[in-house]
Amino acid sequence: MGVSGVGKTTIGKLLAESLQWEFSDADNFHSVENVEKMRGGIPLSDAERKPWLQDLQTAIKHWLQENKNMVLACSALKDSYRQFLVLDSDRTKLVYLRGSYQLIQQRLHERQNHYMSEKLLSTQFETLEEPSDAIYIDVAEPPLVIVQNIRMVLGM
Repeated sequence: MGVSGVGKTTIGKLLAESLQWEFSDADNFHSVENVEKMRGGIPLSDAERKPWLQDLQTAIKHWLQENKNMVLACSALKDSYRQFLVLDSDRTKLVYLRGSYQLIQQRLHERQNHYMSEKLLSTQFETLEEPSDAIYIDVAEPPLVIVQNIRMVLGM
C-alpha cells in the first residue's frame, strides 16, 4: 500500500514473482469513469471509491476462500479502507511502501502512460493515514533490495 508512484505495482510484481505467487493490481478494479476523473487530476470521493472497494473486498474473499497466495498492489490510503479490505489479519499482511514527497514527485514526473495525474500527489499525501499495523518499507532503495527487505521481515 502507499501513494501513487511509490512503486506498488513494480514491487508487487517482483515480490509475487520471487514467491511464485500471483499478482493483482487494484488499479484494474477502477471504473472507466473513475480512471478518467483521476486522469483529469480530480481526486475521487469516498462515495466514488465505494464500488471499487467492494469489488476489491469480493476478490480478496475469493482469494482467501481458494487459499490463493496473492500479492495485491493497492493504495489503501485510509484506515477505513484497510479495515474494509483486511478480512483475515492472520493471513493478510500489509506492507506500507513509504517515500518522501520529493522522491515520489520525481518518480511521477518520469512515469509514462499511467492515468494517475501528478497533480493528485498532494491530495494523496493529505489523504494518507499511515498504518499502525503494517510493515514499513523505505522505497528509496532499488526494487530488488526492497523485495529482499519485505521477504526478510515476512520471514519468507
